[in-house]
Amino acid sequence: MTNIPETGRTPRVQIRLVVIQILVLSLLGTLGGRLWYLQIREGAQYQKEASGNHVQQVVQPAVRGEILDARGVPLADNETRLVVSASRTDLLKQKDDGKAVLTKLAGVLGMPTEDVMQKVRLCDAKTPQPCWNGSPYQPIPITDKATPRQALQIRERSEDFPGITAEPEAVRRYPSPGKSNTAQVLGYLSPVTDDEIQKAKDTSSPYLRSDMVGRSGLEREYDKELRGKAGVTRYEVDNLGRVIGKAKSDAAEPGSNVVTSIDSRVQRVAEYELDKAMKAARTQFDSITGENYKADSGAVVVMEAKTGRIVAMASAPTYDPNAWVGGISAKDYKALTGKNSDYPLLNRAIQGQAAPGSTFKVVSTAAAVQAGYAWDGGYPCTSDYRVGNQVFKNFEGENFGDISLGRALEVSCDTVFYGIADKEWKRDGGINPKKGQPKDYFFKTAHQFGLGKPTGVDLPNEVGGRVPDRQWKLDYWKANKDSWCKTGKKDGTYVEKIAYENCLEGDKMREGDEINYSIGQGDTLVTPIQEAMIYGAVANGGTEYVPTIGKAIVSPDGKTVQEIKPQVQRKLPITQATLKGMNDAFAGVITRGTAAWKFNGWPQDKIPLHGKTGTAEVYGKQTTSWMATYSKDYTVIMTIAQAGTGSGASGEAVRNIYSALYGVQGDGSIDQKKAFLPEPQASLPKVRTDGTIVAPAVPKDAAKDTEAAQKNNPSNGSDQQPAGTAPPTGDNTNHRRRRPRRKRGSRRMPS
Repeated sequence: MTNIPETGRTPRVQIRLVVIQILVLSLLGTLGGRLWYLQIREGAQYQKEASGNHVQQVVQPAVRGEILDARGVPLADNETRLVVSASRTDLLKQKDDGKAVLTKLAGVLGMPTEDVMQKVRLCDAKTPQPCWNGSPYQPIPITDKATPRQALQIRERSEDFPGITAEPEAVRRYPSPGKSNTAQVLGYLSPVTDDEIQKAKDTSSPYLRSDMVGRSGLEREYDKELRGKAGVTRYEVDNLGRVIGKAKSDAAEPGSNVVTSIDSRVQRVAEYELDKAMKAARTQFDSITGENYKADSGAVVVMEAKTGRIVAMASAPTYDPNAWVGGISAKDYKALTGKNSDYPLLNRAIQGQAAPGSTFKVVSTAAAVQAGYAWDGGYPCTSDYRVGNQVFKNFEGENFGDISLGRALEVSCDTVFYGIADKEWKRDGGINPKKGQPKDYFFKTAHQFGLGKPTGVDLPNEVGGRVPDRQWKLDYWKANKDSWCKTGKKDGTYVEKIAYENCLEGDKMREGDEINYSIGQGDTLVTPIQEAMIYGAVANGGTEYVPTIGKAIVSPDGKTVQEIKPQVQRKLPITQATLKGMNDAFAGVITRGTAAWKFNGWPQDKIPLHGKTGTAEVYGKQTTSWMATYSKDYTVIMTIAQAGTGSGASGEAVRNIYSALYGVQGDGSIDQKKAFLPEPQASLPKVRTDGTIVAPAVPKDAAKDTEAAQKNNPSNGSDQQPAGTAPPTGDNTNHRRRRPRRKRGSRRMPS
């Protein structure tokens, strides 16, 4: 019989108990060690993180800095409005989650109840706009357009509107001084997105959910400087979201002011004259299409020739930037972005690309000189230029005999440039050049002028235009050859024939390509800002500046002024002798050349003007009007799509802009008192000790000055030749005499 201990435990049971005890002690030791690690070793860190669980932030947005013109006149500022806001925390304390209060509020504000309800709901993946994407503890704005009477009702009956406030707050405003809006230059604001918050989280300028961010124009380019630093108030809340105390607070810091080189008076004139020119063009008959010109878009750039600073930049069609303030409606958004809108959000001064027509001859002339062609050489300006069975006509079949390069610019003789370009194409080896043989002076010079890439203007989303050199043709052919080869037909329609030709040899520089290119046709694309940069360099002696609009950043207290200095971009590849010849030729364009009929009576002896007209042909559309001009101080570029000839559509408007700048009256006299900017403004506006800027008052009848400016031109809005004006010569002159329209690509030569 086995002996059993008095405890009744066998040795096996005792061993198991010992093992269990060891395991229990091990677990207790592990837990104790972990407890020591969490509470002692890392206690401070976890306590800090835990405190954040019951601290919520309420943001006080910083007052956004102003955007000012060169004299200190506000282009974008802030105004105090009565903003009605709702606190979700207070609303959720009510039995019905605040529905009754919001319904009552909608009645007071005259808003649909559904709209008010939607504004206070939180955004998530399943909740479409409108909704609130900020902190749920942040007061949510319902409207910034409350009347004093509505605000008084809410405040006097606060017991009926728990959680609702009506307070004055700063709201962005675009005051449009003197009826100019500068819309595309200024841009607009909209709420920050989650992606932007994440990307900027670790930068020196992180976003808060309450931030409004610049979406285009100067508002975007200088967003960091304008935005300032929001204030933050921290509240302690319990696990139900109820506020139980107030923690540390940081005061808001207002944003800096941006002083621009824009002069609101000149801007007003530029916008007015562009709009007037487009309307006038629509009354003119296009004999080629049998319809009136559409003149559906255009742009103007006024730039200081010696600094690159932009004095005015207008784009049409335009819009009211105030449409974005407080959130844009679906109706307004569609009007700005829909198919029938003509896309007014586009800044066509920096985003509008078009063939430059004869204004490109400034590049072709420089290229010819670089290639060894003498300035005063005799180049045949014949009525046409023939290559095989292809005929390239001069404008209206004009024939000036053997002329110099300067005279070719003055009368805009196409055939001179056809001949030089054709010779260079043959020198470079024709359609099958040997490797390394092509010198490509025409294309190389365009790149040396800065074409084919953005100018660097301080505005977002600038495009770079296009120089259709050999590399571009090869890349373009690779991207499109399959489509061309599929649709091209040797004996098909015009478009099918071009596709067939491109399929076979679209990767090669053909004779017709270079001939087309020499007069700014074919695949060449430029923007108005690029033209301003080039002609500004010709005006100042050969230096291209980076175009700039920002002139200085002024701190909120006015104690720090960071001036934005002009930056040299490059030197033109032109000798001083060639520049002098160009200046003489461009002056001749104004006095006796293609623009003379629009500048009759201009005081050329006192204010010498220089210019180049251009009429660019676009396949399937009406011609694009270009006018590039400069004085010793300014460069003025105007372009209008589907508007006819260069001087015919744009000449009068450009003249009126110069008249406003220099105070030129209708009889050719000069009134300095009426001159807006007889010379560029070098100084910055004065800053007071409190940080405010001294700015001249804008008179209520300022718009009348603009209307008066258009009367300065003797032609007084007519496209008819003024009495006593010499008959127009060369291209781009008169609507009444037109050559047969050349389709895009019609000068291209088969191999």
